[in-house]
Amino acid sequence: MLLLSGMVERITRTGVRRDDTVSCDRGIASRMAREEFEGVVDRALEEIRRDIVERLDNVIVVVEEQDPYDEGLLGLYEGIPLSDRGIDYAGVLPDRISIFMDSHLAMGLDRAGTAEQIRRTVLHEIAHHLGIGDRRLHELGWG
Repeated sequence: MLLLSGMVERITRTGVRRDDTVSCDRGIASRMAREEFEGVVDRALEEIRRDIVERLDNVIVVVEEQDPYDEGLLGLYEGIPLSDRGIDYAGVLPDRISIFMDSHLAMGLDRAGTAEQIRRTVLHEIAHHLGIGDRRLHELGWG
């Protein structure tokens, strides 16, 4: 887990949980190798409109096996959203978007459903980097 020393009060932690997504049959287990999972994350990032990509700044996207909080998180944004950055924003570590593989696979979706959920999670966390909060994402159907 990445914590920015000296800036803890400015770090936002937002994430989408399995319970916030479409319901699924928990009895079906998706099987997807990490390499394939990462490929789906890469494709989701490639789908982002160019004008949005050009706005992204000082952010990394990583795939992690497990949600470190064991809360069923699918993804987690940690950092200072673009909307909160001021003229004093300099010399900080990159924001971090984590996509949790085990949580996605535990949903029991088929491959297409898993890929779509990964895409939704990536876009949800990118929205947090841009400064869009959970309330607005829920209003837009991206909660």
